[in-house]
Amino acid sequence: MICPCQQQQSQAKAYEDCCQPYHLGKLASNVEALMRSRYSGFVLGLTEYVKKTWHPDTCPTDLSLAPDDQWKKLDVIKTNDDQVHFKAYFQDEDGQFQCLEELSEFQKVNDHWVYVAGKVNMHTIAPQRNDPCLCGSGKKYKKCCAQ
Repeated sequence: MICPCQQQQSQAKAYEDCCQPYHLGKLASNVEALMRSRYSGFVLGLTEYVKKTWHPDTCPTDLSLAPDDQWKKLDVIKTNDDQVHFKAYFQDEDGQFQCLEELSEFQKVNDHWVYVAGKVNMHTIAPQRNDPCLCGSGKKYKKCCAQ
C-alpha cells in the first residue's frame, strides 16, 4: 500500500517504509516526519496516534477519527525547525475538490515533537482541463472528474 502522505507523488513510498514505523512507536526526528505521520494517521483513522502526537494543552478531548478516503494528496510547501507549511487536498460530499492549507506549529515536549496549533485556510480548487485529476486516477481532469 502506498503511504497516504505519498499519494500522487512521483517517487511514492510504501506505508511500511514511511509512516507505519511512527504509528507503531518510532519517534519522529523532525517536524516534517511528524506532520506527514499525523496526516496519514488522520486518513487511516488512527485516533490514539493523533492524540499522542498533539500537545496536551491544545488536543481536543472528544477527538474520534474514522478512516477517510476523501483525502487525495499532500504537498509539503516548506519546513523549518518548528513549523510545516502544507496543502492537503480532498474531495467533499458534493464531489468538489478542496484544499486545506495550513502553517502548523510544533514544539518539543519531553524530547518528543508534538503538534501545537495551525493557521488554516480552506478553499475550493478549480482544476484546469489538462491538470492531472486530483482524484488520483492518473487521467487528465477533463477526461475524469470534469465529465
